[in-house]
Amino acid sequence: MTENIIATKQNSAPSQSPNRAQDKLMLTVDRLTITTTTGVQLVDALSYKLRQGQTLAIVGESGSGKSIASLALLGLLPDSLIITGTVQLASTTGMSTLPIANDKARNAALRAIRGQRIGMVFQEPMTALNPLHTVAKQIAESLRLVGVPKKQWRDTSIALLNDVNIADPSNKLSRYPHELSGGQRQRVMIAMALAQQPDILIADEPTTALDVTLQHEILALLDDLKSKHNMAMILISHDLNLVRRYSDEVIVMRQGQTIEQGQTSAVFDQPKADYTRTLIKQDFGQALTIEDDNADKQSIVLEVTRLNVQFPIEKGLLGGTKRWFDAVKDVDMTLQKGQALGIVGESGSGKTTIALGLSQLLSNQARVNGQIVVNGQDISVLSKKALRNFRSQIQMVFQDPFASINPRMTVMQIVEEGLLVQGVDKVARQQAVLDSLATVHLPLAFAQRYPHELSGGQRQRVALARALIMKPSLLILDEPTSALDSTTQVTVVSLLREIQERLEISYVFISHDLKVVRALCQHIMVLKQGTCVESGRTEDLFNHPQHTYTQQLLRASTD
Repeated sequence: MTENIIATKQNSAPSQSPNRAQDKLMLTVDRLTITTTTGVQLVDALSYKLRQGQTLAIVGESGSGKSIASLALLGLLPDSLIITGTVQLASTTGMSTLPIANDKARNAALRAIRGQRIGMVFQEPMTALNPLHTVAKQIAESLRLVGVPKKQWRDTSIALLNDVNIADPSNKLSRYPHELSGGQRQRVMIAMALAQQPDILIADEPTTALDVTLQHEILALLDDLKSKHNMAMILISHDLNLVRRYSDEVIVMRQGQTIEQGQTSAVFDQPKADYTRTLIKQDFGQALTIEDDNADKQSIVLEVTRLNVQFPIEKGLLGGTKRWFDAVKDVDMTLQKGQALGIVGESGSGKTTIALGLSQLLSNQARVNGQIVVNGQDISVLSKKALRNFRSQIQMVFQDPFASINPRMTVMQIVEEGLLVQGVDKVARQQAVLDSLATVHLPLAFAQRYPHELSGGQRQRVALARALIMKPSLLILDEPTSALDSTTQVTVVSLLREIQERLEISYVFISHDLKVVRALCQHIMVLKQGTCVESGRTEDLFNHPQHTYTQQLLRASTD
């Protein structure tokens, strides 16, 4: 059915041997340069060729220019940037030049290219998808643009969702983005891109917020679809392990410069640049050695007994809840002073739900049962006023620092907010902010900056400083490194380890990156479908995993 409905451009062309398909030149980029009006070069003379059936990976740290270099191909950059160079795209008559310079004719000329010739899968599907529209409506928009008749929209949409391996596709069409898991949202984004049958697919960090097993699933899916539809692909990523497995050629970028370029196998086997070698090694270091003290009850910071969290999934006729979904089932945990507990598991396993439950941030949207004791206090029995005063002992750092801090506030205002609520005077607040910024290794001058003036790693340090200023004994970190490039991840993990040792703060650290968990946490808990399937000391679990799911996670992280 899929093949009948989705007739790609390549299927209608004369059949080619695999070698001939690989030889067909699809895209040429020659000396692409992007400069700000103040003369700062964001991309400097980037050049490459992309052939049919090929995957070109562009890797580098945050701010290296890898994403904006691809956005320039589609004319999606601000008019304030100066773009020069030559971009040529394959056409029926040979290679035609795309207008990339900022002028009035650019948008009109590129309108037929966007989506139909060059498709794009954006980094964060939750922000790229419209939260007010169903999956069906969003896919239909892509189908309408390529002239698919309205009566065929539903069947074609189901076929596209089947193509990207979404279970029960007819049911998913009526869902909104927030009702899907991270992996499902990413697949919907890919389906929307495929709907317009592009010749080239740009995947911009398509696995950033996904767990390790889903990362391989999504990239294997993209690789399979590329072959099936005879496309070429540009894969933008900061994860070199994934790039090594799923690309043919690689470009390593840093601060707009092309540091190294060539066949993926050659670059990884014999990297020429020191920077490339640093990216490949990615040494997170080792977790602190902290001995358990089972005899000392005073050292226990967190004790959780039979935590259950349920979400309503069906309302009754009279407004009550008819059915509940068990998101977390009978989870126990104990955490001592200065230790870190890592919680790992696939998307939808209940990791973030546990974090929100421990922080008492689920309010009335969920039913929470079980006992949560922090520093000897059962927080579930506290009144709202008492909990507000107690909150300083439990602080949380969220996954996306750009979404969790107010873009209209300066760093000073963001970090001091908790002390302001507590009524601390201005002089003491400002001094505490400066001390907190020093703790996370940010220059004191950053206090007057706004979030958009900071890099991803710097924003995450601001979020960390905001939590630390309250002097908590328990810090809950929800995927704090997932949106960061590899070199920034290493520095943030090193910083967290330093703070853990110096301030003796206990961490509940949620992550899908097992390398990061191993480098920071003394204990680990593995979740699957809301249930703890295995827990213990980190090194014991890594060296001798007992549960088949744990073994599967560890295999995926080393592939």
